[in-house]
Amino acid sequence: MADEAKSPLAIFHEHCEKGELAYQVNPENGQAVFYPRAVAPNSAQPTLKWRVSQGVGTVYATTTMHRRGEDPYDISMIELDEGFRMMSRVESIDPMDVTVGLRVKVRMIPATETDPIYPVFDPVEG
Repeated sequence: MADEAKSPLAIFHEHCEKGELAYQVNPENGQAVFYPRAVAPNSAQPTLKWRVSQGVGTVYATTTMHRRGEDPYDISMIELDEGFRMMSRVESIDPMDVTVGLRVKVRMIPATETDPIYPVFDPVEG
């Protein structure tokens, strides 16, 4: 099936299955676009182009969630080096140790029977 016939979310998930964090670019102004969309925000440009991020970015904002009876977990806004931001989690460290400015790299959580594949982040080594 050609990409034009697939939803932007389906194309995003296909990239995730290959271990890639994909985003779109508005060809009119070069602006990075994320969350996957059919048209560009502010211009309704219908021919967004797909790109693959290097998957490296910086924690822009973060909070730790505490649910009764469960371990705390991180929720962060990640600013990717390509110029877009996305909400995700930073894992593999204590959620209280996640700080604004922390450099992170994407990792995919495999799909399950109930959830599609999705990206999370780990601190960059060194």
